[in-house]
Amino acid sequence: MTPVFDEMAKHPASWLTAPGQQTSVVLSSRVRLARNIRGLRYPNSADSDTMQKVVNYVGAAVERSTSLSSAGYLKSDDLSSLSRDFLVERHLISPTFLDDDPNRALYIDEDERTSIMINEEDHLRMQSMYPGLHLYRAFERANELDNDLCSSLEIDYDPDFGFLTACPTNVGTGMRASVLIHLPGLVLTGEIDDVIARISKLGLVVRGFYGEGSDVLGNLFQISNQTTLGASENEILKSIESITETIITDEDAARNRLVEEAENQIDDKVWRAYGILKYARSLTSEEVMNMLSAVRFGVALGRVSFIDLDQINEMLLLSQPAHLQMYYGEEMDQSRRDAVRAEMVRERLRMSDRRREPEGS
Repeated sequence: MTPVFDEMAKHPASWLTAPGQQTSVVLSSRVRLARNIRGLRYPNSADSDTMQKVVNYVGAAVERSTSLSSAGYLKSDDLSSLSRDFLVERHLISPTFLDDDPNRALYIDEDERTSIMINEEDHLRMQSMYPGLHLYRAFERANELDNDLCSSLEIDYDPDFGFLTACPTNVGTGMRASVLIHLPGLVLTGEIDDVIARISKLGLVVRGFYGEGSDVLGNLFQISNQTTLGASENEILKSIESITETIITDEDAARNRLVEEAENQIDDKVWRAYGILKYARSLTSEEVMNMLSAVRFGVALGRVSFIDLDQINEMLLLSQPAHLQMYYGEEMDQSRRDAVRAEMVRERLRMSDRRREPEGS
């Protein structure tokens, strides 16, 4: 176990649990900027010496930086497989960064709202995350990093096309903005497919909890821009925020309709999920995501009053496989994880019960 990650696992991620706008539907907002150093091959075709140059150049820029004075530095080959999984679960690195390459490096700011991947698909991938619907705040932080670091680096930029990147879909602003959003109402009413189709027609893409290539679990969707060429950063942010607000309105309407038309069924779904979480002796990752999603739905509707959204969000993250192992300080096989996960959830729900026993108990 890596001591720094053991300590991180004991605390909820600040981008997931701090106050934010529309947190009953939107869990977090993220902005990521892709940049490359002029004159150096991109990581997908670069040799080891070139990639090490990138690490050194960025490292020198970070040392001169004022906005990254508290950031921690990690080299990819110093990370265990479990540590990498932990960072993916915490949304601090991409699944692509899991590849064991000694020429990759990572900076994580002290508050965990900022991280920089070096030599992932591009030389630099800078990201900023905030709780709730705060895309502009996330962009301001990412842009601050961009200005700070890139003032010391010669960035690959074309006057006609903008920032040049390894993937053509990132050329232009080099920016991907996304929101992590909880949509149980639209899923239960069967409207989610129409919403996703509408989003896709507007040039956005919908993915699962961990982004590209991941499954949708716990009714959690990640919505982001698909292309970055031909629009400014402000236009992209405005589009995503506007569409997100429309989806929030749709979700709220679906939730209200469900309560009006199927109140008993909704209460049954919420309390069955709560009962399973409270008494189960074994829970898989998928089961706990789906059960916590139902209870989170109940909290948002006001049907469950003795648990708050931060507690649910914290359990969602802590119940992930690598987080469980980091939190308890031991590597576990799946059977052991399922048992420990159930025990962890039971204990946290017992703590909530002490605040007020649920109605009908």
